[in-house]
Amino acid sequence: MKKKEISAYEIAQRFVGIKEVSGSTANPQILAMLKLDQKWPEDDNVPWCSGFVNYVAWLLRLPRSKSLLARSWLTIGEVIELENAEAGFDVVIFKRGGGNQPGPDVVDAPGHVGFFAGIEGRNVLVLGGNQSDSVSISSYSKSRLLGVRRLG
Repeated sequence: MKKKEISAYEIAQRFVGIKEVSGSTANPQILAMLKLDQKWPEDDNVPWCSGFVNYVAWLLRLPRSKSLLARSWLTIGEVIELENAEAGFDVVIFKRGGGNQPGPDVVDAPGHVGFFAGIEGRNVLVLGGNQSDSVSISSYSKSRLLGVRRLG
């Protein structure tokens, strides 16, 4: 019998609903994701979208950024055009925050990263961490998209 390969998206789906813990206590699952590559986070009250993507990639031995910077994913994997993006294989990276944010050539700037989940009109659906303080599927404007990367 042939063994079914599992995708990063399928693994990420298993974490849907994991949430930050309010107050001085941290969710141990989120803290483990953060501490995989960085030792400084003491709680889950820090940006952890990249930590989540790194954790899922680590579980599957896929290339990963090993950084908590969302835009660090712009340097990982193969560049893919949005119209060729596939759920299960690709991560999407976005600008975050208001004002005039720099383009994809600036890695050390606010951003957001998650797994591509589809397109809905002018928005990209993203399965990611730290979306309303939890792992969930959220919608982001295509106009904020910095890049799409295929991990494996």
